[in-house]
Amino acid sequence: MTRRERGSSGRGDGGGDGRSGGKSGGQSRSKPAGKSAGKSGGRANSRKHSYPRAARISETVREVVAEELVRIDDDRLAFVTVTSIDVDSEMNRGIVYYDSLQGEEGDKRILEALNENRKRLQSAIAKQIHARRTPILEFRPDDGIRAAARIDEVLRNDPMHTRNLDSE
Repeated sequence: MTRRERGSSGRGDGGGDGRSGGKSGGQSRSKPAGKSAGKSGGRANSRKHSYPRAARISETVREVVAEELVRIDDDRLAFVTVTSIDVDSEMNRGIVYYDSLQGEEGDKRILEALNENRKRLQSAIAKQIHARRTPILEFRPDDGIRAAARIDEVLRNDPMHTRNLDSE
């Protein structure tokens, strides 16, 4: 019988009692203890799926912020709508886009109120999403919605456009 058939590893570690075959002993040593082959593949997969995860986190954070704004008793935040939140992939920063019925005239007051309540909003996020990090929030008016409203207003007041709509 050879050393391998007896189960000895040949390293003097006392592994040769005849019960383990040579192949299984060699295979168990090929992977470091506590690591599985799937973990390294998981990292590559997480990069591939980072967009959906970021989108899910952004949507969850948007819901939490919107719910918390309803609970805040501040007249400056009445009629404020959170339209979207962009959270970066590392969860370091979240940009909160909002719109309100107060329009551009109320932006300064709304920004003051949102910044005063930033820690409360971040605390609510931390409690509900159970992540390692909570994004630092930054607030900006949603210019996309306002631009769409301006375009709509221009089209409504354009005599050429209204004439075309009447003929259809």
